Order: sequence, then C-alpha cells, then structure tokens
Amino acid sequence: MSAELPIGTRFGEATPARLNASRLNRHTFWCGQSGSGKTYALGVLLEQVLLHTRLPMVILDPNSDFVHLRQSADDAPPAAAAELADRDIRVLRRTPDGYRGELPLRVRFVDMELPSRAAVIQLDPVDDAAEFNAALRAEAVLRQAVDNLTGGSDGDELMTMRRSLLPRLQASGVPEFVQLAMRLENLGVADWDLWAFTDVAAPAIVAERPDATVIDLGGFDTAAEPRAAALAVLDELWARRHERIGRLIVIDEAHNLCPPAPATPVERLLTERIVQIAAEGRKYGLWLLMSTQRPSKVHPNALSQCDNLGLMKMSSPRDLDELAGIFGYAPEELLRQASDFVQGQVLFAGGFIDRPELVQMGRRLTREGGSDVAVPLR
Repeated sequence: MSAELPIGTRFGEATPARLNASRLNRHTFWCGQSGSGKTYALGVLLEQVLLHTRLPMVILDPNSDFVHLRQSADDAPPAAAAELADRDIRVLRRTPDGYRGELPLRVRFVDMELPSRAAVIQLDPVDDAAEFNAALRAEAVLRQAVDNLTGGSDGDELMTMRRSLLPRLQASGVPEFVQLAMRLENLGVADWDLWAFTDVAAPAIVAERPDATVIDLGGFDTAAEPRAAALAVLDELWARRHERIGRLIVIDEAHNLCPPAPATPVERLLTERIVQIAAEGRKYGLWLLMSTQRPSKVHPNALSQCDNLGLMKMSSPRDLDELAGIFGYAPEELLRQASDFVQGQVLFAGGFIDRPELVQMGRRLTREGGSDVAVPLR
C-alpha cells in the first residue's frame, strides 16, 4: 500500500498532488476562513486516510460535518465506495438516527477521572476542599449505585441518574454527600443526556480501535456536555498512551475545545489535556489534526507544536503574520497569496509534503454532513 494520499491537483496544473501519510505522525494545523472550503477539504483528507492507511481516527465533530463519513456520494467511484463501506466507522451522536454504525454518545460519570468529574460539577480542590474530599470519599457510593443499577426498559438515562445516584447520596446521612447531591441537582448535571449507566460509553468504543470514531458533539442542550464528552475521550486516550497505538485525533473547530483563554473548569481541563497531547503525545502515537478559522482562536501552546500546515483562504494580514511567525517552514511569499486563494485551494507545507505547494483539493467521496443555509427565493 502506498504511503501517498491523493488529495487533488497542483494548482493550475493537471498533475496529481499527494500527501505523505507516514508523516501524519506529527501534529497538523488546518486553517481557513469561513467559506474557504475548509471542512469539505478536510473531509477529502480523512477519506484518503481511511482508504490508504490503517490509522484509527477519533474525530471530534462539533457541527455534525462528518457524521455521514460512511455514506458514499452518488458520484463516488464504485471501487472507492465499496472500500469505504467496508471500513469500521462508528458515529456517536446524542440521538442516533438509526443509520448503520450510529450509536448513542454517552459517557460514564463514575469512570471519568476525579479531576474531570470535579470540573463537571465545578468543584475546586482548594476553594471547595470539603466537598472535593466528599467526592473522593463518595467513590464507593457512586460505584455501588452503578453496580446495583438494573435500568428501565425505556433506557431513560436522565431518570437513571436521578433514580440511582442522587437518592443514595441523599440517604447516606453524610452531610457532605447530601451537599454533593444538591450540587449535582442545582447545576443541572443530573439532567444531562450524556450520562451512561447501562449504555456502552464512548471511551470504551474508541478503545476498540475502529477505523474511525466520529464523535458528534452537536445537538446538546448545554455547552458543557459536549466538552465533557471530549474530555472523557481524551482522558482515556491519554491514560492508555503507553500502549503506543497510533491514532489521529481530529479536532474540527478546535477553538471550541482548545481556546487561548478557557473560562470554565471543564474548558480549562480540556484545553490542558489537548496542550499536553500536543507537547508530549507524539512519542506515544497520539497525533493531533486541529482545524479552525483563525490561528489566534487556538491555544498557542498547542498551535506551536504543529509540524504540518494546511492553509486555505485567509484575508486577515494579522492572521497571516501570525502564521508566518509560527510556521517558519512555510515560505512567506506563499502565505501572502492566501488572501487570493479560491475556494478549495490549499497551501500545504511541513513534513507531510516534499516541498511547500499550492493544491486544488479533489472531490469528496462521501456525503457532507453540514452545509450552508440557502437563501429562500420567491
């Protein structure tokens, strides 16, 4: 199997353009302003990774753009469509629509790392020392609640948490446990659709190493739920890092998960984990591909670790100056051309291409998940 990924043609030529798949073992930054074709082009690359490598992908997808990655486009070549249909692609969504391969996106609260659980319920180890200690001591109560859970036939996870976990904490007679239950209830955490007690949790699915796991982070009622889901998955990957199994972690709209100034406890912990993977994950086989509209929207300590660059149309001189300062391997004269790029044109630079090159991306082989809202006409 060739290590070259066909992704389009050299701009202005009919010559095929290819990326070196073996150099995806470095972090990649994918950037382009709204309307540049960034998400479509990223889909082209992910399809080629599926076709030409055995590299498992974990795709954190906030806008449901890659939920149809297993459904071939009508005009896809039959051979490629057959190969993609043979890949193990699992799509995790808040509410699966029944298509083959879709599963509920759930996370097991008791299996999250203690700091992550504390962040979800906004507990600070210092400022909320008594409650944090109670959460630590409540571990056995939480586990017992899950072990004794039979679950209802309706599979209502919201009622499961209220029925099993909160009553046990409230009936414990321990004031700190009662206070912990009150915090879960007052913050609305007990009402999250995210929690799994009897369902298979997302980290366990990722651990089975499908060819691609698309984690659809859209559609939740609160902003904290998708971030908690992403945190649970990344925590699990980091905990298993010593297995040294190569994985491509794709973070679309990375500014949602790794901002420069995270505001909430979950945002801070999630950003810290992504920065940690950026700094140390490469040697363990955890390779990031972060996509966003502007470099300033992503935490600089994650951005600076990227050795591959895919740059689409970028009109802001300030953004281009920032990119030139970070990605010294991308010639400044090519970076400056980005303001004139047409839709689907990309500057590739870094280890995954022999030399910096302008490329017109090829067509998608699978259905797009997201699309622009059309202007209604009379």
